[in-house]
Amino acid sequence: MIKKTASVSFRIDADIKDKADKLFREMGLNMTTAFNVFLRQSIREGRIPFEITVNTPNPVTVAALQEAEQIINNPNTVRYSHVDEALRKLKS
Repeated sequence: MIKKTASVSFRIDADIKDKADKLFREMGLNMTTAFNVFLRQSIREGRIPFEITVNTPNPVTVAALQEAEQIINNPNTVRYSHVDEALRKLKS
């Protein structure tokens, strides 16, 4: 059975295209094959097959969040029930 094909045309930043071409070549793929993989996976999962986020934290923020998590989970962390109590401790 011969499958019908269709052409798709769209515009993309030339620098992004060049970087994608290079990446796909390193994977042994061309742009058409890479897009077909993306489209098939999208259909298979019924969604875009990766997480799209806004405001991805930079490494400094990630480190600060990890440190905060460690502090929260540390049973030896001094805890205060009110901000005034913490401020009194800081001033003493």
